[in-house]
Amino acid sequence: MVAWRRTGRRGRWLAGAAVVAVLAAAGVIIGVTASHRVVTLDEKHCGGGWAGPVAGHQSLTLRDAAPNPVQVYLIDPSRDLVYAEARDLTPGSRRAIDTTLGAGRYALRCVFTDGTVLTSPAHTLTGKVPGAVTGVKPMPDLDLGDPVTAYRTYVRDGLPGLLRDATRLAADVTSGDLTAAKRDWLPAHLDYERLGAAYNSFEDFDAEINGLADGLPEGVADPSWTGFHRIEYGLWHGQPAATLKPLTDGLVADIDGLIQDFASEDIDPGDLPLRTHEILENSLEFQVSGHADYGSGTTLATTYANTQGTQAVLGTLTSLITARNPALRAAIDAGLKTVQADLLACRDAGGSWTAATALPLPQRQRLDADLDGLLERLDVVPNLLYERTAA
Repeated sequence: MVAWRRTGRRGRWLAGAAVVAVLAAAGVIIGVTASHRVVTLDEKHCGGGWAGPVAGHQSLTLRDAAPNPVQVYLIDPSRDLVYAEARDLTPGSRRAIDTTLGAGRYALRCVFTDGTVLTSPAHTLTGKVPGAVTGVKPMPDLDLGDPVTAYRTYVRDGLPGLLRDATRLAADVTSGDLTAAKRDWLPAHLDYERLGAAYNSFEDFDAEINGLADGLPEGVADPSWTGFHRIEYGLWHGQPAATLKPLTDGLVADIDGLIQDFASEDIDPGDLPLRTHEILENSLEFQVSGHADYGSGTTLATTYANTQGTQAVLGTLTSLITARNPALRAAIDAGLKTVQADLLACRDAGGSWTAATALPLPQRQRLDADLDGLLERLDVVPNLLYERTAA
């Protein structure tokens, strides 16, 4: 969990699973290339369907001609399923989107920023086609209330262990036993990494506890750099206990402050599904690459802890995922098991971790490929559990 940030890898598409971003917003003009039909949506009618299309590939050009942003859903109104969507389309914007629709009845539903919700008449598509997208059950944002509560409990229960192990690390440094400090640094650091999805609720504490030297004016010599990685740098670069003691004492104080503050912090419900993918996406960028290694050679241990953090998040979302894609959780679990086995194989006979940059090429390629495959499965979750209250 190192200076986590949203990256460009998060997909908008839910290919083969549920929802594909397809339709547009209020005032949208939709051109269907195959049948040369145009559907106009406005704040009074939300369109009337498109006349005469058959099931199959749909090439759509979208232009928002309305004055307000809007969410537009392609739905089966009788079964309350969403087949496609365009989120937050703004006036004057354009999108060109392709999708494949099977036989069935479809309607458009427009959800405007002023709270107005309009639904078009239903229209029937006929014919058979392979590869058609499947509908997904909408999810009101309130459905994420219980998962957020469960995840807050997971984090709350993990924080005392983090404080205990950080205190042990600080005691090692205070006594001048830096060999013991090296031994005790990793368990404390992994305690933090397993907290996974909560980093956005930690506010400034995350940077203080687990920030990297990236972007600091003086890099690793910057006096503002604190936390686990600064201590790691000092321990594995021969810095004396007198230099490290203020850092380990500060780490304990920051963790204690985090514990005191956490009860008043919120976890955004919409962030929880996103973190199922982002935790390991960032781990691939910073840990598997070795970028976050400041001397201990343990970034693959961190990656393993990040898989555990991902499992904790997924555990709170299982019922919501299964209700919308029954096979997805099993596929993700299989991918996690494979990646965890790859990571555990990156240790020597004594249990010490191999540095990421020291992995033999075939082993590194296998880990990269398996992690990429897992990320593709996890990438479905944020869109699957996107909040569609009015769809």
